[in-house]
Amino acid sequence: MVNIGYTMMTEQAGPRDLVEHVVRAEEAGFDFSVTSDHYFPWLESQGHAPYAWSVLGAAAQATSRIPLMTYVTCPTVRYHPAVVAQKAATVQLLSEGRFRLGLGSGENLNEHVVGAGWPAAHVRLEMLEEAVGIIRSLFEGGNVNHHGTHFDVENARLWDLPDEPPPIGVAVSGERSCEIAGRLADLVIAVEPKSELIDAFDRHGGAGKPRVGQLPVCYDPDRDAAVKRAHDQFRWFGGGWKVNAELPGPEGFAGATQFVRPEDVAESIPCGSDVDAFVEAVRPYADAGFTEIALVQIGGEHQRPYLDWAERELLPALRSAL
Repeated sequence: MVNIGYTMMTEQAGPRDLVEHVVRAEEAGFDFSVTSDHYFPWLESQGHAPYAWSVLGAAAQATSRIPLMTYVTCPTVRYHPAVVAQKAATVQLLSEGRFRLGLGSGENLNEHVVGAGWPAAHVRLEMLEEAVGIIRSLFEGGNVNHHGTHFDVENARLWDLPDEPPPIGVAVSGERSCEIAGRLADLVIAVEPKSELIDAFDRHGGAGKPRVGQLPVCYDPDRDAAVKRAHDQFRWFGGGWKVNAELPGPEGFAGATQFVRPEDVAESIPCGSDVDAFVEAVRPYADAGFTEIALVQIGGEHQRPYLDWAERELLPALRSAL
């Protein structure tokens, strides 16, 4: 059986709304939740970017059952891995063991703000691998000293540690990231239903571990309105991660997607209220071997009707079909 998740997308709602939405998602019966960790929205029309870790702390207190997860945090430029370890341990304690730490190599969109430059892709993966090792060492307790290629840690210790550290997930898009995830992570994260990513993850040690995917959807009783909103706020999604990781701000994404048409977006994102269309959009992830799929409802102000519909129609249909 595939678990279906809810996405707290920080790029499209403010902090209080995000917490309210995940509370309703728990009530609606979603199996888990994830949250993005952004400093900028992808496009200005999305309009938000609160601090994800404050949202997670509030969500941990406002909910009681639904698991929480970063999807994903970059532990290399904007955040030092020692600080990420402290944040993750704290959220795990606040949530009483419901938190998973999703990590990735990041996007220039969010990491450029500290003025440290944006490394090449292979360097970012080296940094991610080193960061995962630091975080795991801190989760084990005791003092940690580390002087590596990219990071230094001087006499660090986490004073508040959960009995069970948060499982670590690593986002993948190619062979090298799959190798890191298979060897070092407790689960794999991806945003494309590519079986070759799962196969590579398994090949490098990931067999039997959870595989978490993500898919944008745009529910609205008026399909034309849904297509228009998806195009306005999510046309960046089709650029692919080699592009999306490099552009520095919403203006760049607006320029890069200026010729994307609404019908182009509607081909890859289910829009409207046809339950069967949503199920068929999710199915490729299940067929590719994903065990968990987090859905992203497009439009911050459209979460409540989506969650009501999901409880009533979408979740039963997905569970019956998958």
